[in-house]
Amino acid sequence: APTEARSWNITVGGDGAATRTPAVSLAIAKRAGANAVVVSERVIDKIESLDGALIPPGIEVRITRDYGETANEKANELLFHLGLATVSIVLLIAFAIGWREALVTLVVIPTTILLTLFAAKVMGYTINRVSLFALIFAIGILVDDAIVVIENIARHWGMNDGRSRINAAVQAVAEVGNPTIVATLTVIAALLPMLFVSGLMGPYMAPIPANASAAMLFSFFVAVAIAPWLMVKLAPRQTAHSVAVSHHDEGALGRAYRAVAGPILASRGRSLIFLVLVGVATLATMVLFVTRDVTVKLLPFDNKSELQVTVDLPEGASLEDTERVLFAAAARIETLPELTSIQAYAGTAAPFNFNGLVRHSYLRSTPELGDLQLNLTPKGERSRESHAIALDVRQRLADLPAPEGTSIKVVEVPPGPPVLATLLAEIYGPDAATRRAVAEEVKAIFKDTDFIVDVDDSWGSPRPRLRVSIDQDQLEYFGVEQSAVYDTLRALLGGVTVGYSHRGEGRDPIEIVVRLPKSGLTWSERLAATPVAADSQPGNRAVIELGDVVHVGEEAGSLPIFRRDGHFAEMVTAELAGAYEAPIYGMIEVDRRIAEHDWGSLPKAAISLHGQPEDEATPTLLWDGEWEITYVTFRDMGAAFAIAILGIYVLVVAQFGSFKLPLVILTPVPLTLIGIMPGHWLLGAPFTATSMIGFIALAGIIVRNSILLVDFIREHPQKYRSLREILLDAGAIRFKPILLTALAAMIGAATILLDPIFQGLAISLLFGLLSSTLLTVLVIPAIYIVLREKHHERTRPEPPPASAAETAHAAPG
Repeated sequence: APTEARSWNITVGGDGAATRTPAVSLAIAKRAGANAVVVSERVIDKIESLDGALIPPGIEVRITRDYGETANEKANELLFHLGLATVSIVLLIAFAIGWREALVTLVVIPTTILLTLFAAKVMGYTINRVSLFALIFAIGILVDDAIVVIENIARHWGMNDGRSRINAAVQAVAEVGNPTIVATLTVIAALLPMLFVSGLMGPYMAPIPANASAAMLFSFFVAVAIAPWLMVKLAPRQTAHSVAVSHHDEGALGRAYRAVAGPILASRGRSLIFLVLVGVATLATMVLFVTRDVTVKLLPFDNKSELQVTVDLPEGASLEDTERVLFAAAARIETLPELTSIQAYAGTAAPFNFNGLVRHSYLRSTPELGDLQLNLTPKGERSRESHAIALDVRQRLADLPAPEGTSIKVVEVPPGPPVLATLLAEIYGPDAATRRAVAEEVKAIFKDTDFIVDVDDSWGSPRPRLRVSIDQDQLEYFGVEQSAVYDTLRALLGGVTVGYSHRGEGRDPIEIVVRLPKSGLTWSERLAATPVAADSQPGNRAVIELGDVVHVGEEAGSLPIFRRDGHFAEMVTAELAGAYEAPIYGMIEVDRRIAEHDWGSLPKAAISLHGQPEDEATPTLLWDGEWEITYVTFRDMGAAFAIAILGIYVLVVAQFGSFKLPLVILTPVPLTLIGIMPGHWLLGAPFTATSMIGFIALAGIIVRNSILLVDFIREHPQKYRSLREILLDAGAIRFKPILLTALAAMIGAATILLDPIFQGLAISLLFGLLSSTLLTVLVIPAIYIVLREKHHERTRPEPPPASAAETAHAAPG
């Protein structure tokens, strides 16, 4: 029999009435490396040119999904955020330092971005959502070098010491040159290891460390070459005495720093108490993981303009049964206010996306399988995100009447690498019966957990089949050849080709087949009465009924056999919705229930988190799905973080020639958690892979601030002063550039705070920088007081004798 499939387009009118029309779907994919926006526009233009020619009148062509338009919208939105971040940072510099410095920044940012785009082109990266996010992420840190250099030039010009502005600028750049080089390399050292994350998330996130590292490298050369030149060119034609005089003063920020830091650094005891409180606060924030006030997830749900509903009826269900369930489901969904149209597919798969490649959508071609493609209004025209709509759809379909054994799933487009199911348990064991028995128990545990939904399995129900066996005794008694029985069954159930319809014009001919209608294919007395020639004996022209020589009965078909990497396995799949939506929490709950479950005569399944079992003599449950990607991603990111810390340590050792001092400089790294964890809790956001990227990047950014502060402390010209005075001077002078670089990075992060995927990165940068920047300028001096105050007092030189001018100035008039 020919393969049957049906597809329908369902639209909802302004009056709420649904219109259902037969449809044919055509999916067009671009070649690798082609521009999706251009391909989409040209396809639409081509379709319009074919209207009325190849496409006859009365046939309506409707675009249901346009990923080119979606890509263009996202790119334009990100470019807007890029411009917004640039303008905001320029305004910050104008307000904090001056308009000339702001003009220099306005040149530095586009120059660095253009150089970074060139590097991205060389590395083979295209302009896409992730690479543009990398630029937005980098824009906040690529101006760090320029801010440090510009602010120091302005400070030197404000010293009024008779130097020309060119000499003052050169000396200002030289003063911060070495620490700036090391600080830039520390950020690159923090970012680059993430380039080697394995698994599906590695290539997905690779543009962030690659492009951001290139941006940092280019930003340094722009900061030390172009920025000073522009500062000199834009400075007024005056002596250095009158240029930016106010910059030599510590200003309000310096005075505020002294007011806060003074009491903390007043004594060694106070500094120690402060350090202990900061350490306790850092550890206390980790409690949010334990209490699950901050959950862990690979990536949050994205806000897409499409959803999918998959319907799997029991094996052997007819196409009409599938169609009826699809129409009943569509009727419940039609009243969604965000819905624009539905495409229903019975016996075939909807044109699949990246998600469908992993979920094997292209194999959905049997009568009992169906899909509903839900197309939503653009996200700017609706108040609910697609995930909230998916939860609503799942609730509407919860009690949908359907044949027993029907599985209905609501499938969302994944924000990152796709998986077969969010929660996937692979059951290994000694034999098929044991595996399926254990899997049935696990499936029941899944269904008993309230936040685990859309539970399904890999074996389903056996497909019923009709077994026709020949009665050999009757065959010989009536004198019927076996071939006659086979030919009759083939013609009866499969039809007979009687000719071809030749259509010409180079088109393939169509078979003309005579066959029974589908309603007549069920075994009945009518089929059993089909005549069969009894002509095995020469001259015999008798006929008998088919039912006289065959026995017909129904039986259950064989269950499917699944192997993964050569190991037999059964799978239980599910999604999560409700209290927890990350696989780790479903796994914890299922593991707890497995431990408490009464297994009877069955052996209890052992739990494995990674890697197939070596011994399959006893049942094993291996967690896979989103967990596998989460495990690999966070494992590799943890290793990348360790390598980043080691690389930063080596760089700081090379800069300062000390093995102990880098430990002091690295101390503020954990302080970012004081802001990161409460930030996720306040915004109700999970800690995701992008949050981890932000945390790792912060290690380089914060260490950069520590290096600038420590270098100023070590190079302080007045070593004869007390350590407390030196620390206060260093903090008061360096607080402004440190704060400006932090604010610039926070501005870049703020522009992506509302993006569902990269919100974690934005939260880590925003709140992590807020806490660690304010604490770094206090913690580093406090550590110095605790560890070095006594040594400094023993080794500090005597102050030089005061000059006559200073004595006269100090004498009362």
